[in-house]
Amino acid sequence: MPTDSIWSYPPQSGYAEGQDLTGCTVVASDGTIGHVDRQADHHGMRHLVVDTGVWIFGRSVLVPVGVVTAIDTEAGQVAVACTRAEVKAAPRFRTDSETMDRAYLAAVGDYYHGLPPRQAPAT
Repeated sequence: MPTDSIWSYPPQSGYAEGQDLTGCTVVASDGTIGHVDRQADHHGMRHLVVDTGVWIFGRSVLVPVGVVTAIDTEAGQVAVACTRAEVKAAPRFRTDSETMDRAYLAAVGDYYHGLPPRQAPAT
C-alpha cells in the first residue's frame, strides 16, 4: 500500500464522500475498539479519532482511513484491517492539536502503513 493511500478510504470500503461516521462502532479483526468521535482531514491526511472508552483507560486513538475495510451504515459499524493490540501500540494520541500536526500524522501513517495486510473482518 503506498504511504499516501493510508490517508484515503479504499474504494471497496463502502465510504461515500461526505458520509458522517461519527458515533459508529469501530471493529478490529479481533474485537471492538470503540466508536468514532470525529472525522478529520488535515494536510490531506484523512483520519478518524476513535474514543476507546474504558478499553485503553478512556484514551482516544487516531486511525488513518486507509485501514478502513468496510462501512455498514445500517449496523453503525466501521471495520478496520488491524488488531486491537496494533491500534493500542500506535503512536499515542494525546491532544486535539495533534490532528493538525503534520509530523505526528506522518508518524501515525508510517506506523499503520507498516502493518501486515489482512482480510476485512466480518461486520
